Amino acid sequence: MKKSLSLLFALIGWFAVTAQFVLMIENRMAPVAETIIRFFSFFTILTNILVAGYFTLLSFKPAIVHKPGILTAVTVYIFMVGSVYQFVLRATWKPEGLQLIVDELLHTVIPVLVIIFWTMYENKKAVTFGQIPKWVIYPVAYLVYILIRGSVSNFYPYPFVNVSEIGITKTLLNSAALVLVFFMIATLFVTAGRYFSKKRQEGAASS
Repeated sequence: MKKSLSLLFALIGWFAVTAQFVLMIENRMAPVAETIIRFFSFFTILTNILVAGYFTLLSFKPAIVHKPGILTAVTVYIFMVGSVYQFVLRATWKPEGLQLIVDELLHTVIPVLVIIFWTMYENKKAVTFGQIPKWVIYPVAYLVYILIRGSVSNFYPYPFVNVSEIGITKTLLNSAALVLVFFMIATLFVTAGRYFSKKRQEGAASS
């Protein structure tokens, strides 16, 4: 069951990312090379690639990603993708047709699937709060990258980090807020995981 779900989720993830790439190339407003760089400048894309890669490895080389905490980190990342989109970005555009389908896969369906998988298969008892600082390296490195590249190309993938429009002070405040929210969500997942793990043990002991 676990391997079958991993393979299915990997296929869904790669389809969504590939379809988004094709759509972005077809509807590009910049040269192909710049469009490709911009494609890989979206946290949504990078994180969905991470998700697809994780489930691909889990399907064929599970020993590489078996360590407790890896799935939780991936789940927190994709949860951030879904949450920011639903509460901040959804109202900013109205996709149609295939773009709508891909958009929902990347921001809604895949986050939900990953959370369900985390609920079913993560070794929650073995995940620790001490792992969280390592998990935050990825989003912080991403923010540093887009701010540096944006200062050169003047392209910022999200309005809340668009220095050209909102200024560097507001951008840094927004970035700090996002990192703080990430810490809070990660802490929530670890706490919830431990709680449900404890409840499951208590239920098994009493049965």
